[in-house]
Amino acid sequence: MWEDDDVSVDGLAEAVRRLQGRGADDRSVAVFTDYYHQLESGALGTIPEASIEPLVDLPRLDAVEASEADRAAALRQVAVIKLNGGLGTSMGLAGPKSALSVRDGLTFLDVIARQVLALRERYAAPLPVIFMNSFRTDTETEAILAAYPDLPVRGLPLGFLQGAEPKLRADTLAPVDWPADPELEWCPPGHGDVYLSLARTGLLDSLRDMGIRYAFLSNADNLGATCDPDIAAWLLREQVPYLAEVCTRTVNDRKGGHLARRISDGRIVLRDNAMVVPGEEHFFADETRHATFHANNLWVDLDVVARMLDERDGVLGLPIIVNRKTVDPTDKTSAKVIQIECAMGTAIEAIDGSRAMHVPRSRFRPVKTTNELTLVRSDLFRFEADWRIAATSERPDPLIDLGPDFAFMPDFERRFAAGVPSLRECTSLRVRGDVTFGADVTCRGDVVVEGPALVPDGAVLGGQAAYPSGSGG
Repeated sequence: MWEDDDVSVDGLAEAVRRLQGRGADDRSVAVFTDYYHQLESGALGTIPEASIEPLVDLPRLDAVEASEADRAAALRQVAVIKLNGGLGTSMGLAGPKSALSVRDGLTFLDVIARQVLALRERYAAPLPVIFMNSFRTDTETEAILAAYPDLPVRGLPLGFLQGAEPKLRADTLAPVDWPADPELEWCPPGHGDVYLSLARTGLLDSLRDMGIRYAFLSNADNLGATCDPDIAAWLLREQVPYLAEVCTRTVNDRKGGHLARRISDGRIVLRDNAMVVPGEEHFFADETRHATFHANNLWVDLDVVARMLDERDGVLGLPIIVNRKTVDPTDKTSAKVIQIECAMGTAIEAIDGSRAMHVPRSRFRPVKTTNELTLVRSDLFRFEADWRIAATSERPDPLIDLGPDFAFMPDFERRFAAGVPSLRECTSLRVRGDVTFGADVTCRGDVVVEGPALVPDGAVLGGQAAYPSGSGG
């Protein structure tokens, strides 16, 4: 694949040298070497449509029955692990995304902490919660969680660092050099690194020594991803080694990854957006063919993970995702690089006996953009007594499209300084241009607001007509 084979050989040797210089252990080096060889041999990390068939006839969470005693017993064998390595750069933030205030002045971290503490109190379970941080998120995360002195469990940290790997030049596969900011020469290896990182840090053994059987893993920015005791009880009853949660797909989920069954061996596989063969995007986006999407909420048997890591010297053999970027993501003219990543959800094909479960949409409430943040902050949602986020209406979520003027948080907060509009009677809200909203605004039906405009306090917006332009915000 590469013009000069010696270049890629030298590239791997240099990458290994840098990994070891950063303190990577032998298993981390072995995993990176496996990924590198996959890339070098031409692996594209894609899954052709012809190689899979839709996943159907899944067990449903709403059909699971468990007693309070079953739930309590199960939760005593569960730990919560939150993926917390992401920065909020796509929303104009400089720090960890989980530090964003999402509702009622509470950050993602506040909500997670309160959800876990409420479950502990109800079920008298230790229920450890641990955050997988990156070197850019750990300090601020610890500062916010310091407000919850009862959150740490004796003998366990609240966080651990995920690994790091060199970014590779797209033309030679050699590690990139970027003297202007050497940290940009490194990247996280994707959240599939969580399994090895748990072992590398000793947490895998510590949790098992405490009698923890299952880890519930989810994204820190998914407010719906609570540790469900019914699922925990079902896992123990069925002795399932790995479970992926999926939700019904809608037109709004066409970019979300989905599970399918590989025709060649019958195993369940995860296909993310980056794993689609060019030209097959229409198959991937067809919500009638692939009727569910992967919520990235996972339950995994820690004994199984430990055994597999030992048997394979840390190399689970997860398929790679080839992520093409520039070394400085803010400078599109900087050197083109490849980040070799893997998704934690791809472990479903590596673990014998893996299952998937259909769960309600309430377990998938992520905030990836300011459009989704608008929904969560609106009167469409509220916090329950146990800090789960709950819908206040049975109507489908309205389509929110605020446009680029609201994409970054400083602009969003300034334009919604008095709060987001009421959306309980709204079916869609589209905003274009320089618009600032006053207090107590109500949206009804399909709303289009075109700037420059200042929407006054108490305004009721409705119908297809654009709100009249006024002075800019």
